[in-house]
Amino acid sequence: QNTLSLSSCFAQNYFYFALGCTEFVLLVVMAFDLCVAICHPLLYAAIMKPQLCVRLVVAAWVLGFALQSYRLLFLSELSFCGSKIPHFLCDNSPLFKLSCSDTSLLWKIDSVFLSCVVLGSLCLTLTFYIRILSCVLHLPAASERRKALTTCSSHLITLSIAYGSCIALYTCPAENISLRTNRIVALLNTVLYPFLNPFIYSLWNKAVILALNKSIARARTKL
Repeated sequence: QNTLSLSSCFAQNYFYFALGCTEFVLLVVMAFDLCVAICHPLLYAAIMKPQLCVRLVVAAWVLGFALQSYRLLFLSELSFCGSKIPHFLCDNSPLFKLSCSDTSLLWKIDSVFLSCVVLGSLCLTLTFYIRILSCVLHLPAASERRKALTTCSSHLITLSIAYGSCIALYTCPAENISLRTNRIVALLNTVLYPFLNPFIYSLWNKAVILALNKSIARARTKL
């Protein structure tokens, strides 16, 4: 059996949500980057300078961890009646249901806060993609439109998984969601979404595929 101390469980819960918030901020940054690349290709190098890219990434990490700092304070005040978590991680639902303390306030704070983060990120991301779609439809060449739409559609597939699973789990009354449902939906953003990312963002890129094929060819010649 896998055992985990209470402090380690709190840390896992904190990092899970802090990294999740960071991910949603980065999704907005990536949508902005794609918007600049498609809508203002000639100005891309001037707008997306290395300094700006570094600042955006640092801001995403700082925001993600700072916004979840309240979590450790609230978790440290809880007392628990059980020690077995029927889940593969210390998520809110299984953790709060083991508590002897009144968690209604924490449920409400978490639901409101995570709704603001997830839905706010979703609105900004969709705004950029609507702008991208508007620019794509005005492209003169059909091949350019097809290439841009293929890129956007692949991104939207992963976005629907990330946002859909988190909206289902953390913006609805989570105390009414069964642990079985929680585990199944949590698999989407902890396993399926990270698994699809390399295929969506890298392996569909022709330059990456060409470099990968060359690496495989070199490896075969050495064998």
